[in-house]
Amino acid sequence: MSKVVIFGNSGSGKSTLAKELSLQNNLAHLDLDTVAWKPITPPKRLPMSESGKLINDFLSTNSGWVIEGCYSDLLELVTAQATEVIFLNLPVSACIENAKNRPWEPHKYENKEAQDANLEMLIDWIAQYTARTDTFSKLAHEKLFNDFQGEKTMYVSNQQHI
Repeated sequence: MSKVVIFGNSGSGKSTLAKELSLQNNLAHLDLDTVAWKPITPPKRLPMSESGKLINDFLSTNSGWVIEGCYSDLLELVTAQATEVIFLNLPVSACIENAKNRPWEPHKYENKEAQDANLEMLIDWIAQYTARTDTFSKLAHEKLFNDFQGEKTMYVSNQQHI
């Protein structure tokens, strides 16, 4: 059974690809955004132990899965069990365009207007991808990709996997 980890910058197409793979292969789908944050405004990260428990609950109830996100610290909790990793290593400009054209994500925002109100902050966040050194950075994603010993693929455009 497939166990796929997808990661990359915000706006790189992780959720879109994960949904496609999930539907095509009858795999459970976990968006790490749903286990990484406390449901408060402004958002604040859950402690790693709480996120880890939620991830372990997902893993224990699903034999085949797709897990996607930009959180290298959370992804490291599942890569040892993954059969494949996919790094969406798109140019920052492509990620910004994708974010501008993103459909409403009802699991993250109460409506499209609330999502769009967050767009300027998201674009600033995306633009910092190559300069950051945190768990969300290109540097952290490259390390995760390079350290993985199994099947791995890197895409530099969304057209490569359509």
